[in-house]
Amino acid sequence: MEMKSVTRSLRILEAVAQHQPVTVGELTKLFGLPKSTVQRTLVTLAEAGWLRANRRDTTRWEIGARVLAVRPAALQGSSLFAAAREPMVRLRDEVNETIHLSVPDALQCMVVVDRVDCDHAVRTFHAIGDTSPLHATAAGRSVLAHLPKRDIEELIARGLERYSDTTPTDPDELRAELGRIRTDGYAVNLNQYRPGVCAIAAPVLDEDGTPLATVAVSMPDSRFDVNRLPDWGRIVADTAAEVTGRRLNA
Repeated sequence: MEMKSVTRSLRILEAVAQHQPVTVGELTKLFGLPKSTVQRTLVTLAEAGWLRANRRDTTRWEIGARVLAVRPAALQGSSLFAAAREPMVRLRDEVNETIHLSVPDALQCMVVVDRVDCDHAVRTFHAIGDTSPLHATAAGRSVLAHLPKRDIEELIARGLERYSDTTPTDPDELRAELGRIRTDGYAVNLNQYRPGVCAIAAPVLDEDGTPLATVAVSMPDSRFDVNRLPDWGRIVADTAAEVTGRRLNA
């Protein structure tokens, strides 16, 4: 019975990941289980940190921070992690700013999976496992720019939440920005997610051009120099391209 309960919990966890944010009723119909059983399983998984209630609608459930924290740890032995580490360190040494490697969790968010810190006393900080929205960040938009049009439109249809005065929340504005990213090869975030934080990011691509991850330089806006942006963008894009090549040739 105990193993059956574990299997059921894992199946429900997978279903939440696939359909999130999802209600108890929707899961009940999906599995044909009593509502009380599904509710009890959800609460148990939430208490352990694997699930959480959606902040906009607490009757809906979504993946919790524990899952997002486990994923980066699992990646540490992967070809992506191995391919990215050395180029990230060299990038940090060249620009002396914090470098992040992030991966997309479908269209839900970006997840930080590795970080190389700079030596500035004042610097940006994102913990491993931290998440951020795709439309509001340089890392996220560098992924969005290389996704199929249907995925972009699906994300737009869900609504573009505003995090600052400069967050791109207008669909046409976002589409135009994604076009610029495809042309330039990198994305820029100027206080669009976290106030006072700027970033430049470029995608790591799979064999077929699918974005697997992003390499980003992050800095306080007090050190962002628009005149250096073309050089920073080129360096970040070159680093991401190197990671792509190292992974494909591993």
